[in-house]
Amino acid sequence: MTLDMTKLEPLLGTVVNELGAASNAALVIIGDKLGLFRALATGEMTSAELAGKTGTHERYVREWLSSQAATGFVTYDAVSGKFSLSPEQAAVFALEDSPVNMTGGFYSLSAIYADEPKLTEAFKSGKGLGWGEHCNCLFCGVERFFRPGYQAHLVGEWLPALDGVVAKLQRGATVADVGCGHGVSTVLMAKAFPKSKFIGFDFHDASIAHARKHAEGLSNLRFEMARAQDFDGADYDLVTMFDALHDMGDPVGAVAHARKALKPDGTLMLIEPMAGDSLADNLNPVGRVYYASSTHICVPTSLNQEVGEALGAQAGPKRLGEVIRKGGFSQSRKVAGTPFNMILEARP
Repeated sequence: MTLDMTKLEPLLGTVVNELGAASNAALVIIGDKLGLFRALATGEMTSAELAGKTGTHERYVREWLSSQAATGFVTYDAVSGKFSLSPEQAAVFALEDSPVNMTGGFYSLSAIYADEPKLTEAFKSGKGLGWGEHCNCLFCGVERFFRPGYQAHLVGEWLPALDGVVAKLQRGATVADVGCGHGVSTVLMAKAFPKSKFIGFDFHDASIAHARKHAEGLSNLRFEMARAQDFDGADYDLVTMFDALHDMGDPVGAVAHARKALKPDGTLMLIEPMAGDSLADNLNPVGRVYYASSTHICVPTSLNQEVGEALGAQAGPKRLGEVIRKGGFSQSRKVAGTPFNMILEARP
């Protein structure tokens, strides 16, 4: 076998980078749990100073800092021997309310590795892997990954991009948040529009239980366990689905039920992963994350349900538009987007 070194060396470089990234991901979780990133955001310090401030062992902290510096997640000053976080590093790793905080994504990786044996078997059998069958850390990881974007954009940008919806919410509307998970999106809307009534629906009982505990005592909000294809209620002004439609076994059925549950002038808002319409369009860093997550989570979840459409996290606007039309909506359009999400509006 003859190898082309001009092709082999870059490939090996990529593999070495991947091994480092996969290994360091667990250290990001540890750093978040122990408050290392948050403490370091207060100013530069040595490993001993950081350990003292966080009640941790210096030798572990020194090695942890070295790994983060080699990765580029913290800054090291070779002259002073101290470590620090730049404003950008702090925004990504230390500041909970930052719109670009990414630590939540790392928590999902614990579930991905824990569930690998189940997924391997699913590859061979073709069977699905239910949402509730995953390691519990997946659910918190998903919540923490999407929460910063929802907090930054939902009330101020995404809802105002919909035709006439904010005015209805300000006057007093009825909203179904379908596939609400831990209820982050539902709570944000309920707090912003106290005259409106919000119901969060999800088929995962543990997520609904979690959402109820964190409903913050809002009187205009409740959470119920139900599937997207048959949740209760009618005459909704707005139905929302946040990063959920592509996980559903019967997305057309879910959209059709939303159409039936809406008022004649109601609106369906779909928040879906950012994607183009072809594989070639999605061969980029964001697409890479979503294709991997889709293989681990989205496709197995859908295949575990009836129909098992398995749209995947990179379905793209064209395919989603087909689902919307088959579900009975005559109009749909993309109204907003971020590097991670696209927001679609569907009208009867």
